[in-house]
Amino acid sequence: MLQSRHPLCVLGLSLMIAPLCAQAAGLSSEHKAFGKTNDGTPVEQYILRNSHGLTATVITYGGILQSLKVPDKNGKFDDVVLGFDNVQGYQSGTAYFGATIGRFGNRLANGAFELDGKRYQVPLNDGSNSLHGGPQGFDKHVWKAQPSSGKDAVGVTMTYLSADGEMGFPGNLKTEVTYSLNEQNELRIDYKASTDKATVLNLTNHSYFNLAGAGNGDVLKQLATLHASHYTPVTGKLIPTGELAPVAGTPMDFTQPTAIGKHINADHPQLKFAEPKQGGFDFNWVLNAMGDVGQLAAEVSDPQSGRRLQLYTTEPGVQFYTSNFLDGSVKGKAGKVYPHWGAFTLETQHFPDSPNQPTFPSTRLDPGKTYAQSTVMKFSAQ
Repeated sequence: MLQSRHPLCVLGLSLMIAPLCAQAAGLSSEHKAFGKTNDGTPVEQYILRNSHGLTATVITYGGILQSLKVPDKNGKFDDVVLGFDNVQGYQSGTAYFGATIGRFGNRLANGAFELDGKRYQVPLNDGSNSLHGGPQGFDKHVWKAQPSSGKDAVGVTMTYLSADGEMGFPGNLKTEVTYSLNEQNELRIDYKASTDKATVLNLTNHSYFNLAGAGNGDVLKQLATLHASHYTPVTGKLIPTGELAPVAGTPMDFTQPTAIGKHINADHPQLKFAEPKQGGFDFNWVLNAMGDVGQLAAEVSDPQSGRRLQLYTTEPGVQFYTSNFLDGSVKGKAGKVYPHWGAFTLETQHFPDSPNQPTFPSTRLDPGKTYAQSTVMKFSAQ
């Protein structure tokens, strides 16, 4: 597994298609225009490829993983992440398809937190909560980008400066996110950030996966394994109670490969909180790996296509979400309709509402300190 960030191989590229100076045989990259936002800001698209044909496409709007084409057991390629074919889809969308999430991934109760005795308020956009950094989070901004390359990987590094007070968060926050692809079919995301004032930070990626291909039915028969013996139960407002509860004997037990749909309709109050009509998963699992990126954190496979996703992360938790809000009204890439339970997410993260939960791992970032975390997604076909 790719273990380190590689030095930049920066080129003076325009918006025209341009090859990247990939040092490893079989790795290549190009970048080109991907349209403009409603106010006319140009958006760029970076396309990363390896010799096996795996292709990851990232756009500078929202730091979004816009496409990920992966082969199945017969060598057939499909795009396995949900999203849109143009910028306007992402601008008007509320699903966070593929987005880099910040400043604070997941929910903050009442949109509020305290630091050093001062209360900060984030705009509410999820009932009485703020979700994923508020209504104008990192997913709604255009990032700067530079291609990057090393002997083992090819990638793109994106940066965004979040001004002091943006969405109510303190401090001028400099954030760097690097997507890199190697020859082992591993897509790695490295995050770094620094601040000039004490703040809270919880970054993640919000890709929606369907290993059968985006828009190709639901994911209920796909098999999930979460290497987590505990999860964080929530209230009816989807805010953690503060407890770390065992998964044993509950529908949240994915310690062995389990069809996503096996218990999704179970008569369990937590499932009803996540999706009152039919049940669904939208919870944070406490990973056994405890931040060791060398240990497998989660795995999902699709019996029909043979595709498998293995997840590694330095983060203590992962939000496993079964796209409960999708109802067939969202039309995505290539005009495909995204059905209910049409995808799952694996959002590596610190726990939801951590600034208001003193027993949870801290999400505080102070001046002079560097926030750093990594997530690796490895793809294969069985």
